[in-house]
Amino acid sequence: MKGLLKCGLWIMWMVTLWPVSPLCALDRGMPSGPYEIEADSISFDRDSETYDAEGDVTIYFAGGYLKADSLVLRKISEKAIAEGNVMIADGADRMEGQRVEFNMADKSGIISDGKIFIEKNHLYLSGKKIEKKGDATYSLEEATVTTCDGDNPDWKITGERIDVTIDGYGTMTQGFFKVKDVPILYVPYMIFPAKTTRQSGLLYPRIAYSRDKLGLDLEIPLYWAISDEADATFYQRYMDKRGFQEGVEFRYCLGTSSFGTFYADFMNDHMDIVGVDETGSLFRDWEGGQKRWSYYLDHETRFDSGVYLKASLKKVSDNWYFKDFDSHNYYLAHYDAAAQKRFSRVPFYGDKALPMLRSSVRLVKDWRLFNVTAQTQYTDNFQSYSNDDTLQKYPEITLTGIEQPLGGTPFHIAMESFYGYYYRTAGQRGHLFDMAPVLSLPIRVGSYFSFTPEIGVRETVWDSEDTSGLTSGSHKSREVYHIAATLDSEVQRVFHVGGQSVDKIRHSIRPEITYRYVPNVEKADRPDFVDAVDEENRLLCALTNTLTARVKGENGAVSYREVLNLKLNQAYDIHEAKRNPDPGAQKRRPFSEIGMELDVSPNEYFYADIDSIYNVNAGECEEFNSAVTVLDARGDSAVFEYRYTQDELEELNLYLKAKVTERVGLNYVMRTNKMDNLNLETSCGVTYQKQCWQVTFEYRDSYDDREFMCIFSLFGLGNDEKTPGTGSHDDL
Repeated sequence: MKGLLKCGLWIMWMVTLWPVSPLCALDRGMPSGPYEIEADSISFDRDSETYDAEGDVTIYFAGGYLKADSLVLRKISEKAIAEGNVMIADGADRMEGQRVEFNMADKSGIISDGKIFIEKNHLYLSGKKIEKKGDATYSLEEATVTTCDGDNPDWKITGERIDVTIDGYGTMTQGFFKVKDVPILYVPYMIFPAKTTRQSGLLYPRIAYSRDKLGLDLEIPLYWAISDEADATFYQRYMDKRGFQEGVEFRYCLGTSSFGTFYADFMNDHMDIVGVDETGSLFRDWEGGQKRWSYYLDHETRFDSGVYLKASLKKVSDNWYFKDFDSHNYYLAHYDAAAQKRFSRVPFYGDKALPMLRSSVRLVKDWRLFNVTAQTQYTDNFQSYSNDDTLQKYPEITLTGIEQPLGGTPFHIAMESFYGYYYRTAGQRGHLFDMAPVLSLPIRVGSYFSFTPEIGVRETVWDSEDTSGLTSGSHKSREVYHIAATLDSEVQRVFHVGGQSVDKIRHSIRPEITYRYVPNVEKADRPDFVDAVDEENRLLCALTNTLTARVKGENGAVSYREVLNLKLNQAYDIHEAKRNPDPGAQKRRPFSEIGMELDVSPNEYFYADIDSIYNVNAGECEEFNSAVTVLDARGDSAVFEYRYTQDELEELNLYLKAKVTERVGLNYVMRTNKMDNLNLETSCGVTYQKQCWQVTFEYRDSYDDREFMCIFSLFGLGNDEKTPGTGSHDDL
């Protein structure tokens, strides 16, 4: 009958109640208004203006509640005392204790034999006495901190006293780091992160060992949240075979339309190096004391009216920078081929195979049918001692007119024109102007086929000089025209397969024939920065087969998947077919190589991408590249790559990942240069992960180094680098 004795009381009390969520990372508090207390019995003393509730007490507030055996609430002093199995819930956060004294005015209080759980970073705090000092700041005596679930956590930090600010940092005195209940490390004083938004402090260190290049390799990043619009990370890296490397990354947001990243590093390399690199072309004889550095700037500003500025500047001190630091560097760690991450979009893979670096600054103006791009570009060639003969663009301005109807006529017009000044210290350089309008007439014959004839002219003017003295330079122009016509069609059929997940498959066949004619053009006195225009009189035939499946989801939703796309193309050279070969000369070979592109993806667990070039005259494959990926729902994956270019490259790559159990994962990488019989990389690793920690052991062997790496992570104690202006991860 206890439920019949339960009573409720609405309290009209115009004060903020309970941030009784002292556990909350950000105290939300309560808006003014009525609050409900339920208990077996409730009394009110008008003289002291005190509420006294006994037996299964619950007080409700916005987003949470408090439960206790008894509760005393004094209106005048705004103090509350809850005793006996106290539990306070605010969203997913929890606080428990035997006795809680709380001042609602300044949000302070004391918890006896208390426990706190912060859901945001899965942080558990407990102590004999917990004192809450204002917003989300706590002092704990005989305290324990962990992010592990359970009464006997895998790891914990214990100390005589712990002071912690949620969304900030904690300090501990006279403490131990324990695995289970076994003390592993005595720490007289320690600072640890307890943050869920951008906060300054140390990030996780990186520890590795490189046998030949670096030796012991230790990096400890320090993160500084400068303001809401800017932050910085300082990379302190020690390599015992080379010395200290200091690096800094600065990221900024200037409003909503301008942002960027600047990185730079420097070291005094004390390693002696004598010999050629792996290509056998570049020799160096270095004594200790070489100044090694790099910098990188990625900036973007978007103005109104379709105008934007992009700058990508990158430079390294020498040709061997990426060869020496290929196991780990800033550029590898922030590589993003798609360049989609706002503050982490290094567009090149900074390993020892990198042949060059290109820096550019672009100013772009977009209209609906036109585009103007002005850019300067500088190239560093790592395959040569000197950069004097590398062609640079200072600047290049391009005007592009997208294909569009010409007035009220059935004709379409498109145009591309540009001006460039191409510079090098040694060799040919000069000015170049090029304009190429194209007039076309698209004709559609019902649903059967389309026919598009076109004619275009191209005017090229250049003014060159040759600093090498091999040529006298020239000021000339070149006029050339082309005529072309494209005939294409598409036939398709839908097959009703009636499968559980795939009920229909559409097969489409798209044949396409293009004729193109360009007359013979004089090539004499053309500087090397002017593109050659080759004579053409040929037919290009292409055939594309596509299979598209209609997929039914479990909830009835319909989606479409392109399960196969196969494209074949070959050219027929009419001029070559009419050639009368001299006795002993090469026979006519009008048919070009056959190009093939194949994409296969029958389901979400399999994908194959294959392209090849087959020489029908020589009867051999000139180029073949393939990548096959196999996945499963558990998280296992296998990627097989084969790359072949006749007389240039033959490379075999294998990437394996296996989720052995929910906690154990394995990975294996093999990259082999078959042409030169070189082991580019062989690595294997094992990862063991539990709810609150993870450890990875990895071994890597290559033809020029061996490396062992161990990475240990404690989940929940801080996050990686954050995004300025958002307070979130850099995952854009």
